[in-house]
Amino acid sequence: MTAPPVLLEPSHRGRLRSLSAALGGVLVAIVIVMALLSFVWTPYDPTFVNANSTLEGIGSHGHLLGTDAYGRDTFSQLLVGARVTLLAGIIAVGISAIVGVPMGMLAAMRSRWLSETLMRGNDIILAFPALLLAILLAAGFGASTWTAMVAIGISTVPIFARLARASSMQVMTTEYVLAARAAGRGGWWIARRHVLPNIASVLVVQASVAFGLAILAEAALAYLGLSTQPPTPSWGRMLHDGQGYLFSAPRLSIWPGVAIGIAVLGFNLLGDGLRDLLDPRLRERRR
Repeated sequence: MTAPPVLLEPSHRGRLRSLSAALGGVLVAIVIVMALLSFVWTPYDPTFVNANSTLEGIGSHGHLLGTDAYGRDTFSQLLVGARVTLLAGIIAVGISAIVGVPMGMLAAMRSRWLSETLMRGNDIILAFPALLLAILLAAGFGASTWTAMVAIGISTVPIFARLARASSMQVMTTEYVLAARAAGRGGWWIARRHVLPNIASVLVVQASVAFGLAILAEAALAYLGLSTQPPTPSWGRMLHDGQGYLFSAPRLSIWPGVAIGIAVLGFNLLGDGLRDLLDPRLRERRR
């Protein structure tokens, strides 16, 4: 006979979630510290090409993580790449939230035909992945970090719009919203006073998860040459440059891969922790 599955007590599950949230916060803090440090200090100029120091090993000649095929310091590139990564996430999530949240709230609070029109428009945007949008924008405006961020932001708009619409519809059925409407309060007053504060926690969690996805998407676009262009360091670009040395110098791909993994894992764990912290229903289950 097989042993029955071990079920964790609610208190134990709560501690595991708290530990995951703390770990996510530490990983995110590491990425933020790397980005901030790059503004004031890097061991070497990350764009300086030194033909006499190509493919040096870890710790050789003062290079903490070695050098790449052009003699550029790998650790300096990782520091500056963290800055580009966080900027990409901030802009992409900002675009998707600024456009998607008001759209979803409007769809929930206005007439049915307007709601259906906005949601079908979201379905059309959802049919275009970030890669296709990045290719279109790169063809029209040139490949750059900004075109990649805009493409990622636009492709994430439907996610925020759908979440905001579903959450707003739940809030609109509450008694205090019905009382506000009976008192003659306008739609924008209700949205600002009741709807947005009550859906903010859900949106914060989604923003954290979307941040990790935006980092992964930017790295993929940079790997394909559709985002950050050389000589500006980027983790995705470092992966692309290191793929030709997987057997002779695998560290050129390992370090940026580990950095991307840390950033994405950190924001995902932080998002799960924020969900447990901000959702009152989950808090009640742990008691």
